[in-house]
Amino acid sequence: MNAPIDPSKFKHPLVTAKGETRATVEWDYLKTLWLNTGSLCNITCANCYIESSPTADHFAYLTPDDVGPYLDEIDDMGIGKIEIGMTGGEPCMNPYFIALCEMALERGHSLLILTNAMKPLIRPRVQAGLLQLFKSYGPQMTFRVSLDHFTAKGHDTERGMGSFDIAVAGMNWFRDHGFNMHIAGRAMFSESEDLAREGYADLITRHNWDIDAADSGALMLFPEMDDRVDVPEITTACWDILSIDPRTMMCANSRMLSKRKGANAPVLLSCTLLWDDPQFEMGTTLRESLKPVSLNHPHCAKFCVLGGASCSG
Repeated sequence: MNAPIDPSKFKHPLVTAKGETRATVEWDYLKTLWLNTGSLCNITCANCYIESSPTADHFAYLTPDDVGPYLDEIDDMGIGKIEIGMTGGEPCMNPYFIALCEMALERGHSLLILTNAMKPLIRPRVQAGLLQLFKSYGPQMTFRVSLDHFTAKGHDTERGMGSFDIAVAGMNWFRDHGFNMHIAGRAMFSESEDLAREGYADLITRHNWDIDAADSGALMLFPEMDDRVDVPEITTACWDILSIDPRTMMCANSRMLSKRKGANAPVLLSCTLLWDDPQFEMGTTLRESLKPVSLNHPHCAKFCVLGGASCSG
């Protein structure tokens, strides 16, 4: 049984509970701008890190008027073409979903869409819009489907009875229409990474999906995030001890745009994971947001530094 987190940890942005200097991550370059399209989702998962559900409206739907100024800012800063990531909730539920996709694609950016590939995807309006986009921008689009396990039993434990079969049907739709597709799985559901990849490889072969299970970018197995479970705090000395370059952390090269319920305007967060802690709000413009991030949260340690994971493609 995992030990509960020490309540003295992650209290001060600059100093750990032991009095050591907390690690920070300096800004490097913009690789990914994430758009949290809204916190509403068609299902309620057992362990959703962002607490999405059919009634979770803590993040409002992003609109084209919200997103446009940030795409303009990318152009004005001369950053070039980047990855635009879309997450939620379930992005396909946002009524502006297709318009937001087109806004990013027409500027030449690549698009990574995180989806559960379930009922919102199979709406005729959504499918028709995606097929239209595919004609002009197909190679720029990738869908990363949340498939927690390679068996229905494992996946449905997290997402509800019947979820696996619906998601597989959605993935088959992507396959039949030529879309790029990746999988996001959960490390907790398998005895080892090798066994997990073998299980997914068998599933991929049976459905003839164009996904390489051996490729950690095409099949991502994410570590668990539970901020109630104890985890070490990351100090400045940890970079050398662990042989990790801080420039590989998500917060060195990505930001997430989200709009809180009732807010007049969106705000940029340090990454996709730290959505409910005000200390990780980085500003209302990209220029303002490009500042150091203090690793003052259990997710920083467990998911990024020790877990070696990244949400970007």
